[in-house]
Amino acid sequence: MLFQDEARFGRISDGRRWWAPLPWRPVVGRQQVRQYLNTFVAVSPFDGARASLLCRDVDAWVMSSFLAHVAQTFRRDFCIMVLDGAGWHIAHDLEVPARMHLEFVPPHSPELNPVEPIWDYVREHYTGNHVFTTLGRVEGRLCHAFHALDATPTLVRSLTLFDWIEQANLYL
Repeated sequence: MLFQDEARFGRISDGRRWWAPLPWRPVVGRQQVRQYLNTFVAVSPFDGARASLLCRDVDAWVMSSFLAHVAQTFRRDFCIMVLDGAGWHIAHDLEVPARMHLEFVPPHSPELNPVEPIWDYVREHYTGNHVFTTLGRVEGRLCHAFHALDATPTLVRSLTLFDWIEQANLYL
């Protein structure tokens, strides 16, 4: 069972709390450059395994490519992917791999999606309080974040294995 979501990261500053001992005050740069990357993530909360994709645009073709990537990553499994009802998730020309089934959460319920804490974690530890000079630097930072998450599946599991998922006995 996989849960999927996407988020946008870019060059607009994401101010976060910053600690400094008294009497110093932390100084954090700010910028308003409207350049973005979209990040798709599918995660298995039971074992912390995940697949991700960085892209510039979001549409049914990109979503189809992401689903194919997930199917390849989890090629030995039949994947039930839980996702929201975004337009590119329900597009008529969306190509869903044969070994995958899409299941949708109710509208306006991001709190049910265990991928949301991953976005908070990436923003808090990798992109928050940074000023990026190019979109390539944002991409590099996101790649670094996702490689670090790949190396720590127990962290991913602790972020995403909500009580209701664990108690549902969905282990397959």
